Amino acid sequence: MDWLLPLYPWVKSLHVIAVITWMAGIFYLPRLFIYHMAEPVGSTTSETFKTMERRLLRAIMNPSMIAAWAMGLTLVATPGVIDWRAGWWHTKLLAVILMTAVHMHQAAGRSAFARDERPHTERYWRIANEVPSLLLIIIVVMVIARPF
Repeated sequence: MDWLLPLYPWVKSLHVIAVITWMAGIFYLPRLFIYHMAEPVGSTTSETFKTMERRLLRAIMNPSMIAAWAMGLTLVATPGVIDWRAGWWHTKLLAVILMTAVHMHQAAGRSAFARDERPHTERYWRIANEVPSLLLIIIVVMVIARPF
């Protein structure tokens, strides 16, 4: 895997770009849900929100999540990047898995809105919108500070 060493700065750059775009979508989609909740089912605005939500998920969030995972796994495979005896990466990995679960939950929410179903309240989506922020803080602290 030594052939990955000269690619490290490029892979890391692509990883950071993918994470930033993924997080932008994860923060924005619940906001769209909150606004969508205020619109009557079948209204022109509701249909516009459906289009916006679908495009955000399919064109930005899904490809960004896949790229973030692919580049992250490539970084992990690069020799010398991770001290496997350190504990920080376990916490980071768990937080990234939870972030992926948040993504999947939002995708399920988008599907429900597309079917004109609204199983959650506006308050629910407001609270759910905070979860990615907490996970992002954990991920960044684990990667930068490596506290353990």
